[in-house]
Order: sequence, then structure tokens, then C-alpha cells
Amino acid sequence: MLKFTPIALAALFLSTSALAQVKPFPAGFKTHEITTNGATIHVRVGGSGPAVVLLHGYGETGDMWEPLAADLAKDHTVIVPDLRGLGLSSKPASGGYDKKTQGGDVAGVLASLKITKVDLVTHDIGNMVGYAFAAEHRDSVRRFVLIDAPLPGVGPWEDILKNPLLWHFRFGGPDMERLVAGRERIYLDRFWNEFSATPARFTEASRQHYAKLYALPGAMHGGFSQFAAFDQDAVDNKAFMAEGKLTMPVLALGGEKSFGPMMATVMRFAASNVTEGVVPDSGHWIMEENPKATVALVRGFLDAKP
Repeated sequence: MLKFTPIALAALFLSTSALAQVKPFPAGFKTHEITTNGATIHVRVGGSGPAVVLLHGYGETGDMWEPLAADLAKDHTVIVPDLRGLGLSSKPASGGYDKKTQGGDVAGVLASLKITKVDLVTHDIGNMVGYAFAAEHRDSVRRFVLIDAPLPGVGPWEDILKNPLLWHFRFGGPDMERLVAGRERIYLDRFWNEFSATPARFTEASRQHYAKLYALPGAMHGGFSQFAAFDQDAVDNKAFMAEGKLTMPVLALGGEKSFGPMMATVMRFAASNVTEGVVPDSGHWIMEENPKATVALVRGFLDAKP
């Protein structure tokens, strides 16, 4: 009798025509299920050359990075995980959604792939996971690009929390998952619309794709848990900063109609070598709203001479 793991069943469930409309990664990419640190992380790996890790944020999965991954794979080994609790990675009921633990997930993935030095490119929640990894593995990170989301406990964090658009940072309680069960698309549309400069650029095919992924068992719990961990993340980040600022080159990118230059303001509290950048004609969803400009900005920074 055939037996399927939960991840295999999820992959089978997601093989629908609606999802096929989202552009797949290039054929040279392979998927891996890497068990590490109390979770099984779904990872796409392709290309050859210096390694670069791409970390996604809330409302998406590693699938968001396809345009950048396809470009970087020409001369990089590109590693694209789904964060624990999201996408096709496992969703541990035991937790581990603080970003320090998830930085350990990244370390475990790299150890499994026998990679010791990386560039980091991160977005949204991925920024927080990437910062925790970089702070604990400073000699392993060559360059670090953070895109359009703050870091808990860093710089103007308390002022950022007062923005009414960010009410979801504190959305919690025993009924939150029951309220959105079967209504994942309604909940997520709010993010895709309100955080876009041009909501129509977040296509219907992409909305269907991510809504199905977030409707998988445990996925909304995993998403809510990412936010619920922010208080612990703030404690951990303050401890990281007490050890000293990051010294590797950092590119802090904000969407023109979103965080903009505020990204660099935040990162100068946590890193000593920060370059400011803005993705033009874009809100928060940089890879949907202006992928060409985003790829050019990231590529230019990673390719710059030391």
C-alpha cells in the first residue's frame, strides 16, 4: 500500500490548473525536503556559483522569488526555502516561530547543502529571519539585502507599531484561526490590496495560488505565529545589537509607496555599512509590482566590487 508524507500530499493537492498559472522556477531548479531544527523545510535549489539565499515574507512563499531566482541562477547557486509554517514546509505544532529559531532553520538547510558562505536577500518576515541568521553567523554572510519591513525591537519599532495599517501585528486570541477558516482569500486580499501601490499587479493567478497554500492545514496558524513571536523577536534582536552592529555590506530597500527610505533608517541601528535604496513605482509587493527594478537593484548590489 502506498503511503504519502504530509508534504507529498500537500504537493499533490496543489497540482491544479489555477496554480500552474504562476510562473514556475526554471527547469534546472530541484526541490529538497530538508529536516532540521525540529522542522522540515521545503527548499528550491538551482544554478551554480556563489550561494545566495532568498527568504520570503507573509502572504507569499518562496514562489515569490522566481524572477530574481531565474536571473541570479545564471551565476549563483540560488537557495529558496519556504519558512517553517508556510508554503510546503512543515508546520510544527510545537512552535519555533521566533526568528532566532528560524535562523537556525536556515543554518540547518545550509549545513545539509554543505554551503558555508552566502549572500542574503530577504523580504518582510524574511528580513527578520535573515537578520537573526546574520547576527548569529556573521562570518557566513557576505552581503545582505533587506526589503520593505522593519525588525522587531530595532530603531523606531515602537512608533512603527502605532501605524493603524499594521493592526495585524497584534491580531491574536483563541478565535483568530476560526474566524478566517475557509476565508483565507478574504483575509489575504486585504494585505495584497492595501499594501500595494497598484493592487492589480498582484494578479488573480497569484492570489489563487497563495490563498490555496495558506488554506493548507496549519498554514494560517503558522502565519499568525510569525506575528505572535514579535515580542520575543524584539528581545532577541536587542541582544544581537548588544553584541555589535552587523559589518557586512547591507542594502536596505523600501518600496517607493511603502517603507521607502525608512528601511535604511531602521537598518542603520543594526548595521554599520548600509546603502539606501528605493524600488520605484511599487508598494510592499516588490516582486509583483516592479520585478524588473527589484532584480536590477539586487543584482547591482550583489555584483559590486568589495
